Amino acid sequence: MDLPRTPSFRLDGKRALVTGGTRGIGLGAAVALAEAGAAVTVLARTASDIDELTAAAAKAGLKIDGHAVDVTDRERVRSLLGADAVFDILVNSAGLARHAAVGEITEPDYDAVMAVNVKAALFLSQEIASRLIAAGRPGSIIGVSSQMGHVSGPKRAVYSASKFALEGMTKGLAIELGPHNIRVNTICPTFIATELSAKSLADASFRSWVLSKIKLGRLGRIEDIMGPVVFLASDAAALVTGSSLMVDGGWTAE
Repeated sequence: MDLPRTPSFRLDGKRALVTGGTRGIGLGAAVALAEAGAAVTVLARTASDIDELTAAAAKAGLKIDGHAVDVTDRERVRSLLGADAVFDILVNSAGLARHAAVGEITEPDYDAVMAVNVKAALFLSQEIASRLIAAGRPGSIIGVSSQMGHVSGPKRAVYSASKFALEGMTKGLAIELGPHNIRVNTICPTFIATELSAKSLADASFRSWVLSKIKLGRLGRIEDIMGPVVFLASDAAALVTGSSLMVDGGWTAE
């Protein structure tokens, strides 16, 4: 009998690009991909954060470099990446949240959230996919979405709108890029203990509500996202595209 063999989770020889890669989920994604053997480039707004990450990565024997840039600046991003760079993996992890009750939502906040969570993700995906297609190479594009791209919550109208848009965009890209063997998926975390969620979770009643919704009874950790990122980036997920990987502790089970 010829036994089937598990496809590799290794990413040796691959190049990965991670936006928002110096903090929170983006940091976890960058480290996880590097640990799996990829050469990782991170994009983030703060040069000192990139310097700190690359130094720590070098000490750990990981291949991580980076550029300080606002991901909404398409021309600057393209220039920093260089005309000939081809990335096998893209993780759109840069994200913005400005939560407000419906009567307090402002147009500038709406525009800012959509610019990062949707527009920047779309056009960077376009850029990376175009390079892969020109090089005749397969690839994996991963969007860091949210459980709030499938349900919603108080003061989350704008944030949820951006994540629902990301989910729809992912399916559209998966349809068009599938013939080029470029897979497009999202990871949908619950509340992860990061700098981005700290302000909301500081409210005791809100934190209690969050924990009541998570069936596993705890907040997420950055480490909870690292395995799913490697899975979606690797050959282990070779037939997975246009999908959402829920990492929500069971929040959306009901």
